[in-house]
Formats: sequence, C-alpha cells, structure tokens
Amino acid sequence: MVQLYNLHPFGSQEVVPCKLEPERFCGGGRDALFVAAGCKVEAFAVAGQGLCQPRCAFSTLGRVLRLAYSEAGDYLVAIEEKNKATFLRAYVNWRSKRTENSRVCIRMVGHDVEAPFSETFRDQMSIVEMPLSEAPLCISCCPVKGDLLVGCTNKLVLFSLKYQIINGEFSILDFERSLIIHIDNITPVEISFCIGYVAVVSDLEVLILKLESDPKNGERVNRHPRKTNNPVKLSEDISNETLQLESDDFVICQKPMELLGEKSKQSGIAVTLESTGLADEKIKYFHVQHLLYRRFAPDISSCVLSDDIKLHSLQLLPIYQTGSLTSERKHSSQEKELLSLFCFFSLPHVGYLYMVVKSVELMSVYQYPEKSQQAVLTPQFLHVITSNNLQCYTVRCSAAAAREEDPYVDTTLKACPPVSMDVCALRIQLFIGLKAICHFKNHIILLTKADPETIPERRESPKRLLSRKGTSVNLKTPPVAEAGWNLYIVNTISPVQLYKEMVDYSNTYKTAKTQSCIHLLSEAHLLVRAALMDAGQLEPGEKAELLEAFKESCGHLGDCYSRLDTQYSHLALPYYKMSGLSMAEVLARVDWALEDGTQKYERGLIFYINHSLYENLDEELSEELAAKVVQMFYVAEPKQLPHILCSPSMKNIDPLTAISYLRKLDTSGFSSVLVTLTKAAMALKMRDLDMHRNEMKSHSEMKLVCGFILEPRLLIQQRKGQIVPTEFAVHLKETQPGLLVASVLGLQKNNKIGIEEADSFFKVLCGKDEDTIPQLLVDFWEAQLVACLPDVVLQELFFKLTSQYIWRLSKRQPPDTTPLRTSEDLINTCSHYGLISPWVNVLISSESLADKNYMEDLSKLQSLICGPSFDIASIIPFLEPLSEDTVAGLSIHVLCRTRLEEYERCIDRLLERCPEAVIPYANHELKEENRTLWWKKLLPELCQRIKCGGEKYQLYLSSLKGAVKFSLVKVSMPEGA
Repeated sequence: MVQLYNLHPFGSQEVVPCKLEPERFCGGGRDALFVAAGCKVEAFAVAGQGLCQPRCAFSTLGRVLRLAYSEAGDYLVAIEEKNKATFLRAYVNWRSKRTENSRVCIRMVGHDVEAPFSETFRDQMSIVEMPLSEAPLCISCCPVKGDLLVGCTNKLVLFSLKYQIINGEFSILDFERSLIIHIDNITPVEISFCIGYVAVVSDLEVLILKLESDPKNGERVNRHPRKTNNPVKLSEDISNETLQLESDDFVICQKPMELLGEKSKQSGIAVTLESTGLADEKIKYFHVQHLLYRRFAPDISSCVLSDDIKLHSLQLLPIYQTGSLTSERKHSSQEKELLSLFCFFSLPHVGYLYMVVKSVELMSVYQYPEKSQQAVLTPQFLHVITSNNLQCYTVRCSAAAAREEDPYVDTTLKACPPVSMDVCALRIQLFIGLKAICHFKNHIILLTKADPETIPERRESPKRLLSRKGTSVNLKTPPVAEAGWNLYIVNTISPVQLYKEMVDYSNTYKTAKTQSCIHLLSEAHLLVRAALMDAGQLEPGEKAELLEAFKESCGHLGDCYSRLDTQYSHLALPYYKMSGLSMAEVLARVDWALEDGTQKYERGLIFYINHSLYENLDEELSEELAAKVVQMFYVAEPKQLPHILCSPSMKNIDPLTAISYLRKLDTSGFSSVLVTLTKAAMALKMRDLDMHRNEMKSHSEMKLVCGFILEPRLLIQQRKGQIVPTEFAVHLKETQPGLLVASVLGLQKNNKIGIEEADSFFKVLCGKDEDTIPQLLVDFWEAQLVACLPDVVLQELFFKLTSQYIWRLSKRQPPDTTPLRTSEDLINTCSHYGLISPWVNVLISSESLADKNYMEDLSKLQSLICGPSFDIASIIPFLEPLSEDTVAGLSIHVLCRTRLEEYERCIDRLLERCPEAVIPYANHELKEENRTLWWKKLLPELCQRIKCGGEKYQLYLSSLKGAVKFSLVKVSMPEGA
C-alpha cells in the first residue's frame, strides 16, 4: 500500500545550457555533471541552487553508449561505439582541460609512464584505453574505492583503481584488470558494484553476489585461463531437455522465483572467479557468496508480448557509519566505513528495495500508478519518472541502517519507525515528455522531449524475454536529434524545510486520522535521520539545524504515542527521551482540560511518566505538576500511586494532598503495608510524629520490612548519581535502628541494593567519611553474617569486621551507638561465630577489663577467630596494631597462632606472660597427634623455669602439678619415655 501526500520536495529548476540533445548524462562528486551528445562530452559545474555553468568539453572516440562517473578518483568512464565496434575508455584529470583544443594524453591501461613526462601528465587530461576481449555492455563504479566493473556477455571484468607513482610528489591514476567473474547463462543488461557486492540484471532476472577475500571455504579463484566447457548446474525447474524443446512453435515460460542466501545457488547460474591481478595486490577475492536470485515472469495475459516488460534502474546504495565522520571530513574514500547496503531494481509498474548486508531482506515494494521509465534511489527518496510525471517516494533505508548502527534502537532508551512501515508518495510532479533521470547531491537531472511521437520499437520473437538462452542487449545508436528537448536540474528542498512542511501537514490528521498523523510524523523523522546519516551532503551549519529538527520530531512522535491509544503506546518513552524534553516540559504539553467532568489518560503518557519517575531523574516537579501527576495515577493506575509518591522527582508534593489520595485507595488489591509506609513518610514530612507512630504500629516489623523491599526509595534515593538517605531513614536510625538494618538487609537479599551501595548508605546516613566506620554499619555487617546471604563474599566480610574490631581495640575507641547484637547473640545465632576456647577466659581474667564495649568487641573478635569459616592467614598482617603487651592483644595473637598450629610458640608466650593459662590451653588444644608436646615441650619447659626460680616460681610449680596430674589421668606414656 502506498499513501499519497501532496507535499513539495522539489524546489528551484534550472536548464542545463547544453548545445546538442543529450544522449547520455550522469553526475556526481561535489559539482560534476556530464552530458554526452554525438562524439562530444560537455562537463558542467553545478553550484548553489542548481546554478549550472559550462566547465569544459572534450571529444570521444565515437558515440557514447554508456556513461559513469566515479567520485573516488574523479574520473569519467564511457562505452563508446565507432564503426560498429565498442570501446571502453576512462577520462582522467578532466578538470585540467581548459579548452576543447587542449592537448590530451592517450595511454593504455597498465602501461608504465616515464618520469620525464610527469609535468605533462600533471597539466593535461588523460584518456586511459581499456581493451577487452569481448564488447563491453554496461559499467559500474564502486562509490567507495573507485574500482570499475565492466559487464560483457557471460562475464564481468573488474578493474582495480590504483595510483602509479611518477616521483615523490606526483602520481597518476591508473587501473589494473584484477578479476574476471564468469557468469554462465546470463547476459548483463545493467550492473552495480559497491565494495565487493555485485548486482546483475538481465531482462527479467536479478543476481546479487558478494566477493569475499577469506580463502577458507567457498569457490576458489582459478589461477589459469578458464575452460568454457564446464557443465552448468541447473535448478530443478530447468533441464536440458526443456531447453531443447524451444522452437518457433513453442514459448517456454519459466515460473517466477526468489531465492535468498545460499539457496540462490540453485538458480542454475554458475559463477566462477578468474584472478588476473598481480601477486602483490592488496585485496584478492577468493570466493563468491550468493545473496539473491530473483526471476520474474513476463505478462502473458495478452496475445502479443510487449518488449518493454523488463527490469531497469538497478542500483546498489551504500550508507556509511556516521560516527566515523567528523565535521572536517575530507572527500577521501578511505574515511568511509560501510554500515548498510541496499539494492533497488524495478519493473515498469513495481519497484523492489532489498537490504543485502548481514541478511538479505525485501524491505519495500513500490507500486507505481503509471508505467515507469527509470528510477533513482537516494538515502532519502526514490525518484521515478513516467512519460509525464516525476514521482517522489519515501524509502526505509535510514530505518534499517539505524538498527545496524545502534544496538539500543527499539529499547526504552531509543526508537525508530519500523522498516515495515508503508511507503508513501510525497509528490507527483507533472513534466511533459520525460525520457531519462539521474541524481547527485540534492540535484535531480531530467531529460524531457515534448514531441509526443515515440520511437518505433523493435519487434522480436517473444521467447527472447521468456528464456535465458536468447537474452541479448541492444545498444543501438539513438535516433537523430529532434527539436523540443530540454535538460533540467531540479533541486530538492532542504530536509529541514520539507520536514517542517510535513509537520504542518500532520496537524490536519490530529483529530480525524490519528494513524495518518503518526505515519506522516514518522516519515518526517526518517527524513531528518537519513539526512544526518548522509553526512557528506550536509552544508556547514546544517547539521546543528538537523539535530534540532531531529529532537523536535522525537517530541512530536512522543506526543502522538502518549495521547493515542495504540498497541505501540510504549514508544512514547523512548521518543520523549530522544527529544531531550524534561518531564516538566512533557507534562506542560498535556491537555489537562476535562471533558464531561471526566479525564482519560492514555497508556502512553502513563507509561512514560511511570518509567521516568522510576529512573531517579535529577528533576523535581513543581507542586502543581506533582499534584496533577498524583491525580493522573489515582484515576489511571491507583496501584502505582505509593511508588509514584516515593520518587525523588515528587519531592515538592503537598503531603496533605498525597495523604488524601492515599486514604481513598482501596488496598484490597495490593499491598496495604506499602500504603501505610507511604503515609508514615508523608506524616514525617508534615512533622506529625503521632500520625507517623500510629501508622508504623499498624503492622508488624516483618511486614514493614516487606514494605520497604517493595519500595526501596522510602529509605534510599539517588540524586546526581549519589546515594541519599531519606528523612524516613534518618528517623528510623534514631528510633528503630534494628528495623532499618533489617530492611536494608532485605533490600540486599532481594537484589534491590548492592553491597557497596549499602555500605555507602550507612556511612552517609551516619554522617561519616570514607575512613570512619559507624556502629550501624558494623551492625549491618554482623546481620549479613547471621543471614548468610549467598551473594556476600564471606572472607571480605570477615575482613571488614575483624579490621573494625582490631581498630577499636587498639585505639580503645568505643562504638558511636549501642551495638544491636552482643557477642553472645552472635555466637547463639550465627554459625560463623564460634565458641570461645575456655583457656581464653582464664587469660582474660588475669587482668581487669572494666570497659563493657571493649569487652564486647574483644569477645566478638575472639569468637570470629574461633569460628569454622575464618581464614586466619589473611588477618595475621593486620594484627600489628593490637599489641601482645595487653591481655586482649595476647589472647588474639595466641588464638590466631593456635589456628595455624604454632603450638610451641603459643606455649612459650603463655609461660612467659600468663603461666596460669598454659595448662587449660594444653588441655584444650594439645590433643591426638599433638599430645606428645606435653612431654617434649610443656613439662620440660616448666621444669626448667622452676629450676630458675624467680617471682613466677609458684605459678610455674602450680602449673607443673596440674600438668602431671592431667597427664597421669588422661595422657598415656609413649613407648621408650
């Protein structure tokens, strides 16, 4: 389906001042237009709004049959006919030809040029002769690299563009015949070539190939002359027997066929490569990848088959990466990186546009109201001429390329109109006697001939159109020039100007035809997007204007999807994001007027606001707008109202207004505890502590934790990328710290907050810097161990806790708040806290430790070291601040070394510092294989110290008696003792 709009894409019109009726013409590059007539080519400079000035003229060898220009290399190539023979010639350095009589250098392709002639080549035009074994039928230049592809009967010849260096300062353009592509059973009528992609059409067949340089698999390049008697593999519907049946009495009609990808190998067209380039050629093509084969059937509804039912206007259109193009982009082809490639071809009444990069896909089908004669494809439009009309259609190339370039298209971040959207005709402009068309930059070149008499068409056997066997190309000489012709330059208006006209036109559909409004605004959006992608066509300063139009178009599309009830209403979110509009600016565009006392809010607007309020945007709505948002959600999505009120963007909402709406909610369908917590938060905002306490008492602590898990923003919010505790969290810190710790723990357990975020939250909440650890954070770490969260790295958590315990013990620093858990609580509820060894109590009791907080930290550290999960070796380097000169420090050091099985060292330290604890230590630690230490270490050490006497004589003696008594009862003598 093609929609028709009566817009005005065509602007000014100029006449090209050529002297003879053009037979062939082409344009390209910055400003070049070439017109061939008879044995002469006129070159024109096109500048500004189609202002066309003659530049130079030069003679050709014969009448020009085909003409092509390459921006890469800035050369013109032509197929010329003289005395019924055809020639292929390239015109190089043509800008240097100042007069028609200026000298011209003619040279053969690939011939070396001597250095003494460098100055001659620098200042004059060169004609490069390219001899071929067969007559050239069609030509195509690669728009990126400038390589030339020539179509001959059953083969294509590739000439690589190269530069022949004359001296260090000067080089000349040359070609090298590098590859022959043999294509059996098809004679090319038109070809197109772009960076290794080859498209070929005959009268009713299309073949698209990709030449690849990867030699791993595929069809290898032949290194020797190709034999012509290779058998041809035919598809299932073609057989040799069928071909032999063709005669004057039969017409063989082959059925239509479309084969994509590897299946296109079944077309019956054999393709082989023959390399003819030099061994040091940079890029070699080793095999062929088949992308598409399509065959059309002629119209046999009438008895007489028309010879005009054939394909025309083959074109490969590349779109390049826009990110690699800078504002100072040069015209070097090396700076272009292919993003996507499209192939267009047409029958008289229908055109086809395929995307051929990564996957082959039919994107659009164009139905023409009249019989077409020729068409040209641009990134923005498809221009088609009939006998009396110039038609302008939209294309979907930018939509497809956008999805290739940006992986975030079609997400909540970005959007783009779909490739499958119906195409439309923007304009059908009357032109009398249209004959030919070409396009470059924003110029459309049209050849018209007012004489209505048509040239008598040739009549041949209809089977020439029906079987591949008789296909031929007619390159007959055009008829004698007649009066009444004109060559026009029609300039398309700037994309921004046309965009504004499309937006104005869309306003007529806002109430009557909503889908048409979306369609036209989508067309306007794609127009601007395509212009931004075609960066090489932008004038200085135009890009900024286009970017502004792009954002504006996104805003218009956001308005459409937010106000119209369609299945794509969710697209309001990405389009509004791309528009750069703030939430307040979007809400200002909403029509809040009531109709019949009721207000209906569409899904798109609700979805956008809901999602935006969840994103923690650094934007605060005014009190008025916040009240309107609350009213909107109360009417449309009441279940979301508590969540909406918790958004940082709703900070300015009047608490009384919020509470009034919350009290109206029927909480039977969703969590009542969340409504309760939201009312409690609003009560705090009003400083109504009684109301806050009453709300908090209406649910158990466990339910309140569940409520905070449902809406973490009641406690934690983010502003400008920073974690900010709410007023509710500050209040809980002072009144219910246990509930606060349990709630944050629930958030972490349900992946609502990360480990580092939780730590940062408690530090900010308690007003501590990065190097200071508040007790509430220590309580949280201990709660994490008790809860045994699966995502917590235990050793990292152990390190945090032990480091804090050690720091407090070494500095005699009490906690800033009362700990929520005692060491006894942790030992009873957490498996990671072990029972403290009994000898530790003996050691600790030897010295008075009156500070209760100090004792709690010491007991927690001792218990953690005695636990089964703690990696002792990791904490040894951090024990240095905890001196062994204190009983507390000694107990920790001995516990750690005991876990490392350094028993002898521990016995020495205890004998030296606290002999009364050595026997309880040995009773508890020296078991099984370590019992021999009683006889080899402990008893000998005690005896030795008793002999030495001293102030600890009685302690040593008492310990020895205890050791002997214990050994007689429980320790058996080893053999030989």
